[in-house]
Parts: sequence; C-alpha cells; structure tokens
Amino acid sequence: MSRSGYTLPIFACASAIAALQWLRDRQSLTVASVDLITPAQIAEIAIAQVAGLSENMALAITHSDPGDNLDLTRDTPIWALVEWRQQGEAAVVIQGGEGIGRQMNAGDRPAIYAYAHRLLQENLQRMLAPGERITVTIILPEGRRLAVRTSNSAFGVVEGLSLLGTTGISQPLSSPDQLTAFRAQLQAKASHFDSLVFCIGENGLDLAPKIGINPEQLVKTANWLGPMLVEAESLGVKEILLFGYHGKLIKLAGGIFHTHHHLADGRREILAAHCALAGLKSSDIQVVFHSATAEAALTYLRALDTETGSYWVKQVYSAIAETIDSRAQEYIHSHSNRDTSDTICGSILFDRDRKIIVKSKTACILSGKLC
Repeated sequence: MSRSGYTLPIFACASAIAALQWLRDRQSLTVASVDLITPAQIAEIAIAQVAGLSENMALAITHSDPGDNLDLTRDTPIWALVEWRQQGEAAVVIQGGEGIGRQMNAGDRPAIYAYAHRLLQENLQRMLAPGERITVTIILPEGRRLAVRTSNSAFGVVEGLSLLGTTGISQPLSSPDQLTAFRAQLQAKASHFDSLVFCIGENGLDLAPKIGINPEQLVKTANWLGPMLVEAESLGVKEILLFGYHGKLIKLAGGIFHTHHHLADGRREILAAHCALAGLKSSDIQVVFHSATAEAALTYLRALDTETGSYWVKQVYSAIAETIDSRAQEYIHSHSNRDTSDTICGSILFDRDRKIIVKSKTACILSGKLC
C-alpha cells in the first residue's frame, strides 16, 4: 500500500499557524492542525522550529513530506514569517518570499495559487480576533535551487517553486493506488459521457474550461496515459481528446505511454526526428536536438519562422499531433480484448504560456462536440 503525504501548501499553512500561535500567546507548537478544506479533513503537521523574532514577528518551520510520491521537495524546509499589521482592509495578506517562484505571464505575481491562498486565509482568519491583521510571507530556502530541476520555467514560473494544487493530499502519481483512483474517476465519467478529455496535469485541467470544454468531461490521468486509454476503451468511451503541454504529450509520438521522466524521456529525439521528416536543415535539427527543453526547441522553431517566413512550427507540430493520434489508437488496439476498437483519439498541444500550438485533425472535430 502506497503512503499518501501532503502538498506544499499544507506545510506552508502549518508553519503560518505555528508562527501566529507564538505571536498570540508565546506558545511554541510541536504539531499544527490544518483544515485541508479539500478534502474535508484535518492534517496534523509536525513543526520543526518556532522562533520569536520580535514582539510583532515570528517564524516557524516545517519540512515537506509528499508520502510515496516521486517528489524532489521531500524534506525541504518551508518557512512562514508572520507579522502583526496595523493598517489595511484585509485580515490576512499573503506574500511570496525567497524561493517562491514568480509568474512571468501573470504580472510577476508570486506563484501562490488559489488553493494555497484559500487554505491560508481560512485557517488563519479563524485564529484572529475582529480587527486583527497579519502579513504572512512564505519562504522556501531551497526553492530557487530545486526549481532548476522542474518544468516550472516552461509554464512561466521562474526563480523558485510554486504553491500549486487543488487538494491537500499528495497522492503518489506513479503508484498503483493512484492509478486505481484515476480509474474510478474515469469509470464514473464514462457512465455519463461518450466523449472525454484526458489531462495529464493541473495546467490542462485549468486551461480546458477556459477554452470552452465542459469541466465534467475532464479526466486527470497524471502519467498513466496508456492504462487510462485502455480503460476508457473497455468502458465504451468513443472519443478521447488528449489535452496537454507539448513537452509531455510529445512522448506519445514516440510510443511512450507512461510519461514520468524517471521512466522514459525521448522528447528531443522525437522532436528532432519530426523536424528531419519535415525537411529542416541539418544544422537546425542539431540545434533542436541539443535544446535544453522542448520549450526551448519550440522557441527556436518560432524564431526561424519569424526570420525566414517559414512554417516549421505548423509543419512539425501538425505531424507530431497526427502521430500522437495514430500511436494512441494503435496502443488501444494492441491492448484491447476486442478485434476492433471504435474509440478515436485527437490531441491538442499547448505551450508554456498556455497557448494552443496545434490541434490534430481529429481534435478539431472533437472540439466542436466538446465545447
């Protein structure tokens, strides 16, 4: 049985609770009780340290525990600096300190997302008397260093990590237990819809409704795309739209159907191969192949199009999208218990700015039904 842990916002909130408790009564908590809100349960989080920095300011520290999830933030310290504030309408003001990333495509705001804000606001406001005000600064001392090992920059988050997520539970996304949970969600939705949209992660789940896709038809797959495709076909789902960041979905074009980077990563090989098939010059293919990320390769192709009036992005990514569709349907067929499969797949790929790069031909048809 895999062990679930908690997401970073939970530890940030626990640190803030402990720091505020010290300000209120000079009590150093060893454990903080955090209302997760989603799901509706209480988490007991160990407090590593509490220190009063002045009469009006305190600091508390926790350490991340993501359970059995493959997460590079394991044991990383999460600090919360809480200070009494005299002015302002808001009872709780939340700031991002060192190690919290900045959202370059959202006005340079701290990468503290909706769930984390709600979690901190609701838990801390309960501890305040009417008229009391605090400023909370979340600090990740290791955040800047760890961020270079993530894909944050691909989504416009720089110089640190994000307090991201829609739930307080950190499920082990590569574990059989998590696949079971995803399958249960898929089974429930397949009983109501013949057409579904598979999203690998939170960015797809957030973007899809914004372009008009019915949220009730969204299914999170994490990295388990292969098993989820087979499950959908067995449940009688007729149409599947694969909707995701190009740096993830591109792996399907190479026949990689478990997309966690710990298991397989052929992105640059797949992209370079499609560039070669499209007729790109050898020197340009070399640049694409040696690009640090899929996003960097896409940026290079876009620059070529701008400089030469070419259409390499359209040619290359259209071919990739069509390959993803055909590979997905081949995968379903090869794992199906039936001689033929009626399930069709389309794909939509977006970039780090959450702008659509390409829709496959099948995806264009499916989009009309889903939006």
